[in-house]
Amino acid sequence: QVQLVESGGGLVQPGGSLTLSCAASRRVFSMGWYRQHPGKGRELVATITSGGNTNYADSVKGRFTISRDDAKNTVYLQMNSLKPDDTAVYYCNAVIVGVNYWGKGTLVTVSS
Repeated sequence: QVQLVESGGGLVQPGGSLTLSCAASRRVFSMGWYRQHPGKGRELVATITSGGNTNYADSVKGRFTISRDDAKNTVYLQMNSLKPDDTAVYYCNAVIVGVNYWGKGTLVTVSS
């Protein structure tokens, strides 16, 4: 098992930047970020492995960067050029032996 705690959400203007953090209670090979827009299902944003392999949703490529600090068991999501469509609850995800673990989520609101 693993506990995940997200931080860094908030209100930002269109075109602005925000960085999310997710602290895990242990080291995890595969971690990532997902988001859920109001009234919609949860969707992939980005994932990263311990080896540094990354994967991004097409909608965020070139704007978002996922990274990790294994010394701190923490994964980050740097979000630039934010758009109103990026407004969502962002969830940290960890996969251990095929089981998904989730944080409680952090709200990101992009609005002027």
